[in-house]
Amino acid sequence: MKLSVVIPCRNEAENLAFLLDEVDNAMKERDYEILVVDDGSTDDTPKVLFERMSEGKPLRHIRHDRSAGQSAAVRSGVFAASGDIILTIDGDGQNNPVYLPKLADALIAAGPEYGLAAGQRLKRTDTKLKQLSSKLANKLRQAILKDNTRDSGCGLKAIRTELFRQLPFFDGWHRYLPALVLREGFKTTHIDVVDRQRVHGHSNYGILDRGLRGILDLYGVWWLRRRRKVVPKVTEIKAKGEK
Repeated sequence: MKLSVVIPCRNEAENLAFLLDEVDNAMKERDYEILVVDDGSTDDTPKVLFERMSEGKPLRHIRHDRSAGQSAAVRSGVFAASGDIILTIDGDGQNNPVYLPKLADALIAAGPEYGLAAGQRLKRTDTKLKQLSSKLANKLRQAILKDNTRDSGCGLKAIRTELFRQLPFFDGWHRYLPALVLREGFKTTHIDVVDRQRVHGHSNYGILDRGLRGILDLYGVWWLRRRRKVVPKVTEIKAKGEK
């Protein structure tokens, strides 16, 4: 089973320099590809990626001509991927790639009724303000959507490619994947992960993106869930003797 690692990033050249080595090391026993979706970076990201591709690494550079946001970057990677399962990880180096194969294994082991394996962060390393805003947002989301997920904002996820491409897209969708997968009739399994400190740079997607606009997104996902109350099991009935 081929795995596609999608890394959305913007101006993360210094972090990609070591993160991509870590991803290669974590995935060395698997059939995999890495897709770095460069969301209109203005730093040395293209140079870093070109040098690695010239070395024959299983790396693809997907570039936006301008910044469109993390959700759009994830989506571009999803539709460009050739793997059966998509693994997502943030490009800032805070997510540890060692969890990528564990997520893939957890999803496969869970069975076909599960569409998503999601990381749940322990020992958060973000600022106190980010941690507080995330905690409040997760509590509100769980109360309204009942998606049985403690931390939907973790960048580490594994999801079946065909299912990922069926999910309704909107800016912010990557923070609501458990609820959107549930809407399609699939379940989510979880594994605990430990975040790391950012080594270089600063976040390009701020608290405003995750906070104020998240309230509107939350209402939108609630509405989408209510508009699909029944998910039928679809089978094709064939003629006698037809395979």
